This record gives sequence, C-alpha cells and structure tokens, in this order.
Amino acid sequence: MTTYAITPVPKPRQTRRDKWEKRDCVMRYRAFADEVRLRGIEVDHNSKIVFVLPMPKSWSKKKQEENDGWPHIQTPDIDNLVKALFDAVYKNDSHIWRVNAEKRWGYKGSITVL
Repeated sequence: MTTYAITPVPKPRQTRRDKWEKRDCVMRYRAFADEVRLRGIEVDHNSKIVFVLPMPKSWSKKKQEENDGWPHIQTPDIDNLVKALFDAVYKNDSHIWRVNAEKRWGYKGSITVL
C-alpha cells in the first residue's frame, strides 16, 4: 500500500484549442499529470485505487468530522479520475482490463494504490 499526497484531478474534455489556450481545468490536469510522473506512481490491473478528495473549507468542523472517509458521491466522476491517472502513468493503457477504484472524502487530497 502506497499513499501519495497528490490531490486527484479529473481528466478534462480537451480540444485542439487547448494547445495554446490556457484553460484552468486543463492546466490543473497537466500539473497533476506532471506530479504523478515525477512521483513514479505504478498502477496495474490488480491494483485497488482509492482517491481521497478534500472536503470544502466552507464545511463546519462537525460536518468534516462526520464525513471523513465516507464515500464521495458528487462530481468529479470516478471514471474521469481513473482516466486522468492512467493517462499520466501510461502512454497506452489498452492493456488495463480491470479497474478497482473508489473515491472518498478526506481532510486532504491523496491517491492510495493498494
């Protein structure tokens, strides 16, 4: 089990225009992908991936305590989180045939590979 202190970012829908236009969502994704590559994250088809998404700062301390570790059932979609991670790790991820992933609330964002 390895936990990386990287806040998960979903894969944005990109167009050709994103090569020169600096949209925030694309820049966040590119920074995320660079960080994943820098840390050398390894994932295969037998891995379980747990995405921990940070709770909003606007939530009260009580609400944060109640929701820490609970399933995250809002956007971003889990498939976009997995897509972003796999696209950052692999040039071609066609060999991945099974994915076991979940997303949860946490105080700080992280990615755990089991």
